[in-house]
Amino acid sequence: MTDSDNRHPLAQVLRQARAVLTEAAIESADLDARLLVEWSTGCDQLELIRNPNRVIGQHEYETLQAVLARRINGESVHRIIGKRAFFGIELSLSTETLEPRPDTESLVELALPFLQERISTFELADIVDLGTGTGAIALALLDQLPQLRAVGVDISADALATARKNAGAAGVSSRFAALLSDWFSELTGSYDMIISNPPYIPAADIEHLQREVVLHDPVKALDGGADGLDPYRIIAASAHHYLRPGGAVALEIGAGQREDIETIFSRQNFVLHDVKKDLGGHERALLFTANEK
Repeated sequence: MTDSDNRHPLAQVLRQARAVLTEAAIESADLDARLLVEWSTGCDQLELIRNPNRVIGQHEYETLQAVLARRINGESVHRIIGKRAFFGIELSLSTETLEPRPDTESLVELALPFLQERISTFELADIVDLGTGTGAIALALLDQLPQLRAVGVDISADALATARKNAGAAGVSSRFAALLSDWFSELTGSYDMIISNPPYIPAADIEHLQREVVLHDPVKALDGGADGLDPYRIIAASAHHYLRPGGAVALEIGAGQREDIETIFSRQNFVLHDVKKDLGGHERALLFTANEK
C-alpha cells in the first residue's frame, strides 16, 4: 500500500459518506453525512467549504467508518455525537434520556407567555419539569427567563446527571435543582407551573415506531401504558396539591390525544387555557389552569 492509498481529503470523504448513507436508504443522508464527518474529523461546516482538500488522518477516517456503520444500523446522528441543539441551547444526551426533538419546542413556546406574566406579577416564578430527561424543557425556559427557577424530576439518576451537566453548560445551574422521584413521590413545595413531556405512546405501538426510537430511546420514557394516557392521569390527579393559586399545567401530547386528555383534566377541575400546534400542524401542547368556579 502506498502513502497515497491512505490519503483521505475532506471533500472525498464527505462524498463517500453521502454515498454510503444514500445506498442504505437513509432519508437525511446529506445532512447526516456532513454532521458525522464534522464530528469524526473535528472540522466544521466552514472548513468543509474552505479547505476541501485537507487530508484527515487514518484514525479519523476509521472513526468515521465506524459511526457510519452505527447510523446504518439505526442509531440517530445525535445519539452518535452525543448532543443535540434545542431552543438555542446545546444538550448532551445519555442512554437514559430521550433525544429532544423540534416538536417539543412548541411546549416551551406555549409556556413562555404564561410564565412571563407570572414573573411580571410576582417578580419570580418556579416550575417543576416532570420527566426532565436531558433537562431540555426546563433549561430552555431558564435560558429565556432570568427570574425563573426550576426543579427537574426524573426516575433515572443517569438522566438527572445529564440534566445537571446541561444546566452547567447553559449557565443556569444556580436556578436548577434535580430531584430523583417517581412523578410526585419525593416532590415538595408549590409551583407556578407543572410542565412535562410525559411518555404518551400506547405500549403496543412502541415496536412499530421508527427504528432509531425502538432500538435506542429508553422505553420507560416512551411507554404511556395501554392507551398512552397513564401519565396524564397521574399528573391530573396530583397537580392541584403542588400548584400555587392561578398556576398552570403545560403538557406535550401525541397526535389525536387532545380530547381524551382534556377530559382527564376536566374531571380533576382543570380547564383548557391554551393550545399550541407543532410545525406539522398537529396539536402538540396543552396548557391547563384550575377551574376557579
